Amino acid sequence: MSASRPIGIFDSGVGGLTVVKRIEELLPHEEIIYFGDTARVPYGTKSKETVTRFSVENVEFLMGFNVKMIIVACNTASSLSLEFLKRCFKVPLIGVIEPGAKGAVDSTRNNRIGVIGTRATISSGAYEKAIKKLNSNISLYSQTCPLFVPLVEEGWLDEDVTGDVARVYLAPLKKRQIDTLILGCTHYPLLSYAIRKVMGKSMLFIDSAKEVAKEAKGILAACGLLNGTRQRRNTKFFVSDEPDSFVSMGKRFLKRRITAKKMG
Repeated sequence: MSASRPIGIFDSGVGGLTVVKRIEELLPHEEIIYFGDTARVPYGTKSKETVTRFSVENVEFLMGFNVKMIIVACNTASSLSLEFLKRCFKVPLIGVIEPGAKGAVDSTRNNRIGVIGTRATISSGAYEKAIKKLNSNISLYSQTCPLFVPLVEEGWLDEDVTGDVARVYLAPLKKRQIDTLILGCTHYPLLSYAIRKVMGKSMLFIDSAKEVAKEAKGILAACGLLNGTRQRRNTKFFVSDEPDSFVSMGKRFLKRRITAKKMG
């Protein structure tokens, strides 16, 4: 496998741009192919069978670009379909659950961790399983936040309604005296202002995007697949529906102009 081949990343929508940003920062010489399944977002309200079918289709699309690695930048897809994907495809596949869990376990001071995510991610128990495997003494408290993804997709990152929703969702976790909060959806770091305003400045936030970028670098290095070129590589964006909203959010978050092509 050639080290010059691109890294493939997919998500249900714009949330995976948090992973793109971290990969670009840590691995600036890697080419990235990003696919946002904007026609079928959100994944968090759908069944395991449906999410797995979508995920297989997304991987097949990225494989068409001869990628050397695929990052499943969606917590729901990672929790419900990653193991199946690994059995179906030979290319290295990384999810966001285990890197995020490890980051939280390494960071907590009082062994009380919270995780917020979609209904599908939380009900899967994936974070609880990953954390208990690392440290059985940790108490984990979970909270579903189903409106967060639509708010991000709409571009409502710091509006009053976003803060109101955050206060309602996060109130139970504040009572649990957690010191570390896993943002268990790649959309959620885009709402970091509203979430931090509720949880306070002392709260440790675990951004799975940052952790998965570290893991990706480690795997590529171990396989001899880090791109040795000194030239900064491009990121190409694809979506499954009208790209205008995606492009607008991408520009706002990545702080640069981007273009996106509609698949098919």
